Amino acid sequence: MSVKPQLIVKGRKFDQVLEGARTVFMRDGFERASVDDIAREAGVSKATLYAYFPDKRLLFMEIASAECRRQADEAEQRIDPNAPIAQVLRLAAEKITAFMCSEFGQRMYRIAVAESESFPALAHEFYHSGPKLVQDRIADALRSAVERKELVIDDIPFAAAQFAQLCKADLQDRLIFSAAPCCTPGDAAKVVDGAVRMFMARYGAAR
Repeated sequence: MSVKPQLIVKGRKFDQVLEGARTVFMRDGFERASVDDIAREAGVSKATLYAYFPDKRLLFMEIASAECRRQADEAEQRIDPNAPIAQVLRLAAEKITAFMCSEFGQRMYRIAVAESESFPALAHEFYHSGPKLVQDRIADALRSAVERKELVIDDIPFAAAQFAQLCKADLQDRLIFSAAPCCTPGDAAKVVDGAVRMFMARYGAAR
């Protein structure tokens, strides 16, 4: 059973705290990031920091969630819902691989997994604001394509999850296990192209 995250109180210095914490987490990682360093970087007192986030993990969770939502919203704004589904999927795949290969994306994933046992709410929130949110947005696009008879899909949520996983082929394992060299723009382009082609071969109405 998942643990519901503690509610966060927002105030006029909330964004300032988030930006400072983001800088420190990216520079030092989660374990090495200290409350003193975060407060200093944000230009606030420790009392102000604790007023917003009584736990460092809550602060990290808010940063990860906000970034995932921002990425998903940005991708959705770029996509024309009436465009051919292959084009929509390609744009989605490019965003997924770009985020996954980014330093921020890698750090968020590693920290969420590392902390999942001792702080399940963090992993739960990361999943629902990250992978699950992406899959839900993809499912919406697939549903529209099915209605336009571009695709033939019986289980849309499952198909959306399949596509999200296709976008991680080879790249995610190389990133997790630091298998060098990884990952060039050519590597990502190959995965994106393969994901779209394989998905369309399986679900395209004209297959």
